[in-house]
Amino acid sequence: MKYKNLFVIVLTAIIFSCNSDKKNSETSTSKNEVKIVGAMKDVMWKGELDGKISLDTISNKKGLYGLGPESFLTGEILINNGTAYTSKVLSDSTMIVAKNAKTSAPFFVYANSTDWETMMLPKTIKSISDLETFITSKSKNSDAPFVFKLSGTVNSAEIHIQNLPKGTKVSSPKEAHQGQINYMLDNEAVDIIGFYSNKHQGVFTHHDSFLHMHLITKDEKKMGHLDDVQFENATLFLPKS
Repeated sequence: MKYKNLFVIVLTAIIFSCNSDKKNSETSTSKNEVKIVGAMKDVMWKGELDGKISLDTISNKKGLYGLGPESFLTGEILINNGTAYTSKVLSDSTMIVAKNAKTSAPFFVYANSTDWETMMLPKTIKSISDLETFITSKSKNSDAPFVFKLSGTVNSAEIHIQNLPKGTKVSSPKEAHQGQINYMLDNEAVDIIGFYSNKHQGVFTHHDSFLHMHLITKDEKKMGHLDDVQFENATLFLPKS
């Protein structure tokens, strides 16, 4: 009986140790892991507009960043360091931005990141194309998608908000962008949250880009999908490996 009890104790210790190692391994491999729900191409070409993820089901809010359109393409969504925002069209020149985690998206990309490598964006980086080239050169593993952010000022920027009329059926990008409103920004202090991948075109980036970015002004009055930008001064944050 004594040896039997000793065997049980040793076996339990081994199982606990294995589970602990597994847990630690899962934690380390999930650091900065990008999670993807749905796909842009399914929204644009198949008309899958309904929500594939509800933001309030994402439990880990620490260092959480994410972006995508709102379900049925009625607005834009941004999560900036755990705080969720939605933006909606009011008119051709006005919008409403609200803190709102009670919403859903037909496709969404998100990640948790708290450990950043920071650098001033070189003055030669003026456009989205310049930024994509620069981030590609800085990427240690370009096959793995990752979140990044920028904080600073822009000379100008163009953002859009999806505003699809209720009941619209979608079977092409042209149909998906019905009602979209573009907004111009000048000399604004902003935060930009972006996701990079050279393997997910049509999933969470457009077919001709490795970047998907949403911009929010520091006063939280303007937010949308970033289409064009002229950087002034900005700090770039890349996740540490």
